[in-house]
Amino acid sequence: MIQRSLLRHVQAIRHLSPSYAKKTTPIIQVATQRIPAIPLHHRLLSQRYYSATAEPATSASSETPSTGSATSEAQEQEDLVKKELDAKIREIIDLKDRYLRSVADFRNLQDRTKRDIQSARDFAIQKFAADLIESVDNLDRALGTVPASKLAPQNSDPDTPPESKEYNKDLANLYDGLKMTETILMGTLKKHGMERFDPSEGEGEMFNPNLHEATFQTKVDGKEDGKVFMTQQKGFLLNGRVLRAAKVGVVKNS
Repeated sequence: MIQRSLLRHVQAIRHLSPSYAKKTTPIIQVATQRIPAIPLHHRLLSQRYYSATAEPATSASSETPSTGSATSEAQEQEDLVKKELDAKIREIIDLKDRYLRSVADFRNLQDRTKRDIQSARDFAIQKFAADLIESVDNLDRALGTVPASKLAPQNSDPDTPPESKEYNKDLANLYDGLKMTETILMGTLKKHGMERFDPSEGEGEMFNPNLHEATFQTKVDGKEDGKVFMTQQKGFLLNGRVLRAAKVGVVKNS
């Protein structure tokens, strides 16, 4: 390029002034000899070399901030995922705790409901049984008013009039009928959980404030303190619960 521009200048000078061209020709030749022409392939190689060396620097400088920004974005994404994971774990723990509490409450409710249903079944007739106690007591008192001597046959005394013997027989039949009625009634009540107890039967029970009501205390020879020796009124139980405590007399020798 430089050589061609110089040749153009020389040709222009020659056309303008031939004399000046003659004087300046050696100078131009000298100048042309001093400035050698650079081959085209050398210029291309130099350009390629500089471009090849410059491009990596530019790319390295451009890649460095992008790598740092990518790392920071990845770190932020990881932190966000960790926070979400921790939140989900806490939520799962809370839901599990609520589930276990709900199950426990439901089971307790089932147990309470079962107990209430069973209690309602067991003591549904409590009021009816309490009202029936007086009738059972009256029947027991009626049986207790007949002495055993009136129920035994009196064949040993030949002087006893027949009318008296017939009367005793009727009384014994009446007594047997009442006794049978009482036995059937008490069996029916027992089927429904109602039982009668007499703490003075046999050798007598020890006084129990949960079952007995002491009406008086007295000295009784041959019995230890706290023993029940007499029953004024029998007690009743309904499915293990005291429906009426037995009224008793208790031994107190000391």
